[in-house]
Amino acid sequence: MVFLVALPLCMGVAIASGMPPATGLIAGIIGGIAVGMMSSSPFQVSGPTVGLAMIVWDIVHKHGVGALGLIVFFAGLLQFCFGALRLGRIFRAVSPAVVQGMLSGIGLLILFSQFQVMLDAKPKGSGLDNLIALPELLFKVLTLNDGVHEAAALVGILTIATILAWEKLPVEKLRCALPPTLLAIIISTVAATALGLNLHRVQLPESIWLALTPLELSAVGKYGWTLLQQAFVVALVGSAETLLTANALDRMLPGHKSKYDQELIAQGVGNTICGAIGALPVASVIVRSSVNVKAGARTKASTILHGVWLLLFTLCFPNLLSLIPAASLAAVLVYAGYKLIDLQAAKRLAEHGRAELLIFIVTALAILTTDLLTGVLLGVAMSAAKLLYVFCKLDIVKTQTNGRTTLQLIGAATFLSLPKLADILDNLPVDTELHVDFSRLTYLDHASLDLLMKWEEQYKNEGGTLTIDWGSLQAKFNSKTPQASTSEQARDSLQNVTEG
Repeated sequence: MVFLVALPLCMGVAIASGMPPATGLIAGIIGGIAVGMMSSSPFQVSGPTVGLAMIVWDIVHKHGVGALGLIVFFAGLLQFCFGALRLGRIFRAVSPAVVQGMLSGIGLLILFSQFQVMLDAKPKGSGLDNLIALPELLFKVLTLNDGVHEAAALVGILTIATILAWEKLPVEKLRCALPPTLLAIIISTVAATALGLNLHRVQLPESIWLALTPLELSAVGKYGWTLLQQAFVVALVGSAETLLTANALDRMLPGHKSKYDQELIAQGVGNTICGAIGALPVASVIVRSSVNVKAGARTKASTILHGVWLLLFTLCFPNLLSLIPAASLAAVLVYAGYKLIDLQAAKRLAEHGRAELLIFIVTALAILTTDLLTGVLLGVAMSAAKLLYVFCKLDIVKTQTNGRTTLQLIGAATFLSLPKLADILDNLPVDTELHVDFSRLTYLDHASLDLLMKWEEQYKNEGGTLTIDWGSLQAKFNSKTPQASTSEQARDSLQNVTEG
């Protein structure tokens, strides 16, 4: 069952990556057999992924096929190190808004680039270029300008329509017996062949081994820093996809617990092998893994055997695979890209505040208009800025009753909140009994403490009556030292601590 789902996806991802379909099939074989043997989960299935397709396409477009093997090889070594150093938990700490924004941004890239291929056109240099070029291409199709794009469009529409119709079937066993993507590929291939349509077809070599390109470590110096940078991106995205899949499986199956670090080591080994022979990078993916679960998997044998089936099929039936229209595989990926753009996730993020939704949108659009690394880094920076704002936020509540004024400081008093605190203190009248309440203060830095101390002296010199419980503040922020017997001593102790 997993093999039937993986077969069209492996070839489709390879085409989307700008690589021969055989490299996707080889990656699927390695993901099934090598990674499957080392995985901590009997259900997790690895192979070439939609999420990595645009990264690979960018690498091939800018640096050539020769650089891809080196980058994937070093990405595998990085993932192995991530797992060996037990860094799996760090990937779980990334903000959900950034992760969902990354997936949606990748979905947009796939959607617009593969829409071009679905119409038998070549994708442009970036996601934004593909989006800009789309209206002109659609105009050609709608005005029946030539016969090539129209035929490809019909095959693509037939493919997506078949997937949608098959997924709506109320009989789940029937859908499992024949996966929607495979059925769509079969129907579109039969239709295109029967009608004799002039379309681009999948190109496979006579032997799958002819697609292998041995690693050339001597070329490392040629690429320099770019090599490590791109390897880090591949390792980061591949690890995030893998651990997201592991997390989803843990939620799907009560009692199932993935070992994150072992998963990273398994992916590292798989990608090292893929890089060494010039195949696409691999990662665990939820589509194939969930199919594995629904088909009744119990042990690793299902994952490993899906790789064995891929190997046997590509060795025995390469001519059959060469009948598949490229537009049909692209249509499968257009639909996959659309599914990655999770608007329901955006709604859930909005429930936690507009800032989360903004991070999601900015991350996705930045990936579309720039590149994946820039978009993710921007999302992480925005998450850090939000965190800094939340932890450094200071609310000052002012209440006045019977000639007594109380200032309650809530949150963290830092140098960032100095202007706000100073404005309120400077505008307080001296003809009132003033009390400053620190009971809900969570943090006080030296700059804020210094401001309060200087203002206390000034306020008293102007004749104001002021009560500041420096002792309670010392008890909260300096609990490891002996408590001062007077408020003045506590004040001095606090100043020594913040300065230190």
